[in-house]
Amino acid sequence: MIKYVFFDLDDTLLDFKRAERESIAATLDEFGLDSGEDTVKRYSEINDGLWKRLERGEFTREHLLSERFRILLRELGSSVSARDMRDAYEGRLASSYFMLEGAKEILDTIYTRYRLYIASNGILQVQRKRIAGAGISRYFENVFISEELGAEKPSELFFERAFSKIPGFRKEHAIIIGDSLTSDIAGGAAAGIKTCYFNPKRKAHNASPTFEITRLSMLETLLENL
Repeated sequence: MIKYVFFDLDDTLLDFKRAERESIAATLDEFGLDSGEDTVKRYSEINDGLWKRLERGEFTREHLLSERFRILLRELGSSVSARDMRDAYEGRLASSYFMLEGAKEILDTIYTRYRLYIASNGILQVQRKRIAGAGISRYFENVFISEELGAEKPSELFFERAFSKIPGFRKEHAIIIGDSLTSDIAGGAAAGIKTCYFNPKRKAHNASPTFEITRLSMLETLLENL
């Protein structure tokens, strides 16, 4: 029986790709830089690569948050300050919250039946503002953000610190839903809880999540049958 449901935030409940795309394009415009599709795509590639390296413990979060702009600006041949660009981008991102299809509906449906939590590696102040702006705070008993816990998904330490804040928590009654095989699924499995891979684009993979869904609406029946 499932009692505790952990949700990743970005690209699981909120459309991070859209928020990122719109925020970085507007930031590039602000600094008089090319904001075309290729540049926006390149930023996303840089960012994704650095987050994967952060998950492997190769450097600190603070390094990542500025390094992604240093790399992009270097490739663009620009002398714009990476710190200024970072601040402008994070300010815009904090105000960008677009619910994914079916996200609010599934939260409305299950939040009275299960104890819900968010588990996110995102920037603390940005995530808090996006959660509040999207109007979904009321669904969750707690929000676990790596910056506050002092550990990043997929480390077991992230999950153990989150679990320790839930009175009476038992791993066999918990599941995490997320779109990242390396962060959510691998992390949840290592921590000893069930995992559900949210895979709306039906990407091929070699991972072994406990469950897999392609639509958030599938989650209600899945949870009921556990």
